[in-house]
Amino acid sequence: MSKPISDYALVGDTHSCALIARDGSVDWLCWPRHDSPALFLKLLDDEKGGSCAIALDGLDRTHRRYRPETNILETTFETRTGRAVLTDAMPVNPPAPEPEEGPDGEGESRLIRRLTCEEGTIEGRFTVRPTFDYARRPCEPMDDRGSVLFEAGDWRLRVNASPAPRIADETAIVTFRLKAGETAYLVLTHGEDNEDAAIEDLAGADRRIATTEEYWHRWSARCTYRGPYRDMVLRSALCLKLLTYSPSGGIVAAATAGLPEAVPGNRNFDYRFTWMRDAAFTVTAFVMLGYVREASEFLRFLRERDPTYGRDTRLMYGVCDTIPPEEALTHLSGWNGIGPVLIGNAAEDQDQHDIYGELLRALCVFLEAVDYNPPEKVHDRLPEVLDNLTDRAIRHRHDADNGIWELRTGPRQQFHTKAMLWVALTDAARIGRHIRGVPEDRIAEWERVAAEIRAEYLEKGWSEGRGAFTGAYGSHHLDAAVLRVALFGAIDPSDPRLRSTLAAVERELGVGDLIYRYRMEDGFEGDEGAFTACAFWRVGCLALDGRTGEAKAAFERLVARGNDVGLFAEEIDPATGEQRGNTPQGFSHMALINAALRLDASIAKFGLPGDGAAEPERRAAE
Repeated sequence: MSKPISDYALVGDTHSCALIARDGSVDWLCWPRHDSPALFLKLLDDEKGGSCAIALDGLDRTHRRYRPETNILETTFETRTGRAVLTDAMPVNPPAPEPEEGPDGEGESRLIRRLTCEEGTIEGRFTVRPTFDYARRPCEPMDDRGSVLFEAGDWRLRVNASPAPRIADETAIVTFRLKAGETAYLVLTHGEDNEDAAIEDLAGADRRIATTEEYWHRWSARCTYRGPYRDMVLRSALCLKLLTYSPSGGIVAAATAGLPEAVPGNRNFDYRFTWMRDAAFTVTAFVMLGYVREASEFLRFLRERDPTYGRDTRLMYGVCDTIPPEEALTHLSGWNGIGPVLIGNAAEDQDQHDIYGELLRALCVFLEAVDYNPPEKVHDRLPEVLDNLTDRAIRHRHDADNGIWELRTGPRQQFHTKAMLWVALTDAARIGRHIRGVPEDRIAEWERVAAEIRAEYLEKGWSEGRGAFTGAYGSHHLDAAVLRVALFGAIDPSDPRLRSTLAAVERELGVGDLIYRYRMEDGFEGDEGAFTACAFWRVGCLALDGRTGEAKAAFERLVARGNDVGLFAEEIDPATGEQRGNTPQGFSHMALINAALRLDASIAKFGLPGDGAAEPERRAAE
């Protein structure tokens, strides 16, 4: 039986991530990059997938937390004889001075695990068993200068520890017996240490943890949000930072591959790539929290991965290399036996024309944050970028596409896509009025076509019979993505048709505070869970309409659905409350951030019921 998806916390170094369960087991780890083949993947196969586990004799209970304002995890174990704290950190070394462009921290492809007995005595063991290349490549452990080295061709994993590790079969074992005040440690290093970088004693491990904690404290201090939800907003921002790949500036959609969205079903995709939509939305979340540098780094990624300046921008990219073809790992059973486990992603070749709006909104938000005075490399050929992206938006305005949900039932005239084309042209005009080199007649054309597109989707997307905007022209199916475009300003929040659409979505796609994306055939098997981000979009729509009391209550109930350390996967099963899909999911956390900021702004504008503020005008209209 697999552990619940909500059992997992995340640590990382902005190069790769490790998922650590409540019992302290590292069940997912890809080195040296987010998209590298996993060497620990017990998450996806309890027998074939390796892990770095910890077992304590006489264990009674565990609890855990992140150290405040860091991505360093602390798990407390209480046994019949004592109490100990396990600290997990992946070292990040900030360069001095910080460069104007490029990584703000250097990773080491290393995980440090430090166990300190705080009370009584504890006994137990660490066990390390890597299964390289998704458990497809056998490896042999060997003793090497007091450490254990696992090798599988060019793959290497070194285990340094105190007490010293020993080998049993294909496993490295570190046995410990600690009294109060004593510490054991284990260091996993991918590849080979060079002499200067090696960690061979507790003092070296402590220094790395201290440096990493200092890095995260400095990063968190840059967050400009000081509202009532700061802790959960900052945790989401810290999660998004872990999903970045700092050498290139790319941002992955989630840390994992193959976790199911439907139980049972075949919706088990690989999300360790950079979707333009997800990354652009992350950029806006970063900017609104004061993290302009992270936004600039994604624009660097785009500049380097797309030398066409928007002429051929793709739906998605690998964080460094090309995306491998979608492949089923049939030798793995999958989480709780739900396969197939997929790596790569076939959606790479789909048409999703909403991405022009996503990119131009991210660019607009960034440029406004820097008062239209970006770094020279961002400003370079900016009018050409606007021309290329708007040309594509106009050229494809009448085309069907696969849309935001990547349906595999064929292209449709998607309401969400059409609205995002309006966003693309409107934001391009807004940018064009603030930079040199964009002719006035070009801006006028963008605004004219944007108005035509808006009039079209407001007419053709409305279903009188459903009393709602539907997911596609002529369709009777509802789609929660309509709520999202309202947050982009593509529908007036006071439009009675939007209120009617929200009510229909709540009635037909909602289960309490949770919202399904849609309820229709999509080309996949099984019934997926409710989509976490959709629930936060509903909060945003309530807030925009001045329904602040409802929005606040729903938001606070939603954030309570995160796991014990505040993380969200892609979906939530309304029947059980369990999380589903890849985790942690960037889309969920950026939606949380945006909902919190929108809620704060709405409360400032409308007040809360009962606080003496005037009720919104909509109340009188009703």
